[in-house]
Amino acid sequence: MKRVLLTGASGGVGTRLRQLLKPLYPELILSDLNAPADLRGDETFIPADLADAAAIEKACEGVDGIVHLGGYSVEGPWETILNANIIGCHNLFEAARKQGVKRVVFASSNHVMGFHPRSKKIGIEAVPKPDTRYGLSKLFGEGLGSLYAHKHNIGVLSIRIGNFGDKPIDERRLAIWLKPDDLVQLIRIGLEKPGLVYDVVYGMSDNKRAWWDNSHALSLGYKPSGKSEDFATEAVEAQKKLPKDPVGDYFQGGSPFCSQEFAGDFEKLKKLS
Repeated sequence: MKRVLLTGASGGVGTRLRQLLKPLYPELILSDLNAPADLRGDETFIPADLADAAAIEKACEGVDGIVHLGGYSVEGPWETILNANIIGCHNLFEAARKQGVKRVVFASSNHVMGFHPRSKKIGIEAVPKPDTRYGLSKLFGEGLGSLYAHKHNIGVLSIRIGNFGDKPIDERRLAIWLKPDDLVQLIRIGLEKPGLVYDVVYGMSDNKRAWWDNSHALSLGYKPSGKSEDFATEAVEAQKKLPKDPVGDYFQGGSPFCSQEFAGDFEKLKKLS
C-alpha cells in the first residue's frame, strides 16, 4: 500500500489514527467534511461529503487502499443515518470500484450485534442483531463490503469496533475495549494481508471479560497487545457511579443504544436469549 485514504479523518478515532498511520503509509490522504484543526504541513487533506458521489470519487483518485471511518458515528434521525452511512457508504465503495482501489477497511461497529445478551459469547457467525438505526447502517456497510469484494475484486475487512481508547473506563468497556495500537494492527491486516477477499473481525484487544470470540482475527495474524484486565479495578469502581439501565445493562449494545426508544417486551427477549 503506497497511497492510503483515511475518511473521517477529523473525528475522534480519525485524529488518533492520523498520527499512528502516517509513519506506516507516508502518502496518507485525509478526508472529511472539514479539515482537522491541527492539520500539519506534511499532511494532505481533501474535503469531501460522503453523500457527494463526485467528491468522494475525486478523493479516491490514485488510491491503493481506503480506511473508511467516515459517517455519522452515533444514533441519529433516519435521514441523517441514510445520507451519511448508507448513501455515503455506497458512494465510497462505488468510487473505490471506479478508481481501481485494491483494499477497503470498513469501520463497522459492535452495535451490529447489540441485542445479543452479555451472558453469551458470540463469534462472527452469530446472527446480526443491530440495536439502532446506526447499527443497522453498519450492517448495511458490511453487506456492501461483501458485495464489492466478491463481485468487484476489492479486498475488504470489516472491523466491528468495540470501544476505542487508551483504557476501558467501565465494566462494559472491559469486555469491548480496543487499544489504538491494536486497531492499527487490524487495519494493516486489512490493507496488507495477501489473498484477503472478505473478512469480518471484532475490534477488541485481549479482553479477559470479552463477549466475543475473536479467534478468526487471530487466525489472520492478529496479536493484540492491550489487556483490559490491567484496568479492571479502576473500571469496576467507575461503574458503581453510573445509573442502572436494566435494558442497556443486559444487552451487549449497552446504554443508551439498546434502551433509547426501547418499546419491546424485555422479559420475552430475555427468555429468547
